[in-house]
Amino acid sequence: MNHSPVPMYLQEGDDRNGLPQNLLDLFGTNKLVKICAPMVRYSKLAFRTLVRKYGCDLCYTPMIVAADFVKSAKARDSEFTTNQGDHPLVVQFAAKEAKVLADAAHLVSPFAGGIDLNCGCPQRWAMSEGYGACLINKPDLVSDMVRQVRNRVENPNFSVSIKIRIHSDITKTVDLCQKAEAAGVSWISVHGRLPEERHQPVHYDGIKIIKDSLSIPVVANGDIKSLKEAENIHHVTGADGVMAARGLLANPAMFAGYEETPLTCIEDWIDIALEHGTPFTCFHHHLMYMMERITSKQEKRVFNVLSSTSAVLDYLKGTYGV
Repeated sequence: MNHSPVPMYLQEGDDRNGLPQNLLDLFGTNKLVKICAPMVRYSKLAFRTLVRKYGCDLCYTPMIVAADFVKSAKARDSEFTTNQGDHPLVVQFAAKEAKVLADAAHLVSPFAGGIDLNCGCPQRWAMSEGYGACLINKPDLVSDMVRQVRNRVENPNFSVSIKIRIHSDITKTVDLCQKAEAAGVSWISVHGRLPEERHQPVHYDGIKIIKDSLSIPVVANGDIKSLKEAENIHHVTGADGVMAARGLLANPAMFAGYEETPLTCIEDWIDIALEHGTPFTCFHHHLMYMMERITSKQEKRVFNVLSSTSAVLDYLKGTYGV
């Protein structure tokens, strides 16, 4: 392991000289870029490893609070783990101060291709702390944060992106995005809902307006549950990429064109999760999501209350031959 002052998050024995190229190159191919969204508790290394096997081009870490990450080695070790195969990778941060975000970006820059500033989380705790979706009303602060990361990280290929929700007055969102573009943001991911909207229909027309107003890549996010839907949204909005969260949780093979989780994907998850030493709760929750569409109510009742890895493995073997 590295004994320099900058912490290493690589697993023992990893060598990361082959760090990702400029992530913007992904968007230069004219093909739809398929992205695994940042998901609290869920988009961790083991799950990223799984979705990469099934057509995912780019993965985000779960959101990490930048201030804690900068202050505490313990937070760094528990929040961010990567390995040699884990790229292209973006580390997502919640931050409200430019210097703190720049310091966090500097710490991860040897191990990831870019960082993303969360300007979209609508949860009450995040908003009350000055994080997440409240930042869409602070375009000058967001621009300053982008600029300071650019100045702090020496690698010119390191990407700095933002993930936003939209305003009810879309011209405000366009203004925010244009200011971020002028500050040097690499791309913008747009969840096409207002901060207060949860399950309402996604405003894909808003994403299209934003795309038409910028010259940098735009990623569409919100309710994408199949490859067909992803391609349709790409067509409707003109977005350069699509980002899925719940759709991938329910079917990690979605971007490979599967309509529901294939058994091979469940087998792959078991192998990867056990190899990574995934805690049981996380291992089990992922399987509950993945099997949601392929199990009966009766089967769910049995499966969802299993309480050990061996019980889960026995059940899957007995019921599905996995």
